[in-house]
Amino acid sequence: MKKTQEDYPLLIAQGGPLKGQRWQLSQTIVLGREATCDVVVADRQISRFHARLTPTSEGVILEDLGSKNGTHLNGVLLTAPVVLQDGDVMSVAMAQQFMFIISDATTPLLDGTPERGRLMMDLKSRRVWVNQQQLVPPLSAQQFKLLWLLYERNGQVITRPDLVTVVWGDDQAAGVSDQALDALIRRLRERLSALDATHQYIDTVWGHGIRLDNPKS
Repeated sequence: MKKTQEDYPLLIAQGGPLKGQRWQLSQTIVLGREATCDVVVADRQISRFHARLTPTSEGVILEDLGSKNGTHLNGVLLTAPVVLQDGDVMSVAMAQQFMFIISDATTPLLDGTPERGRLMMDLKSRRVWVNQQQLVPPLSAQQFKLLWLLYERNGQVITRPDLVTVVWGDDQAAGVSDQALDALIRRLRERLSALDATHQYIDTVWGHGIRLDNPKS
């Protein structure tokens, strides 16, 4: 069966000079500073021919073309060609970030919904987006559990004992100190602020508990 445009994987620019632009990976795409590249990133950190994406029967292969400042995949410097997975985030010279999406079916996660806001989460893949940028590297298991509970309740105040029980489990909850919970919340706030320093998503409601403040825009 012939593929339609919706069947091809997508490359979506996040942040950087190309933010919001997208390309269908129906053929080989070269990224670089040179005007003849398929995706041109006008930044001096980018090599003339920086990286290449090649669709194959095994999947889309990402390779660095001997660039000066390297290509990173999910925060790790690429040292050999690799087959991309749905939701992978690649950065060329850390100057322009892209997300790889298998199909259009997953892109609504990046657009937000009226019921949620600037922060979006996907439980199945354990991914988190803030301002349409994926959080890389992923949150730790405890950080994700904490944020997911707040996200599910969507603005409701959750007591500290309830947070501890969900994150650490019934068996360990009794031994968890206030300091341990505070440290976890502080680290989570730091991770979120790396993508959006203009807003504190996790609010402390003194005497009651913790809530998620997730603005719509």
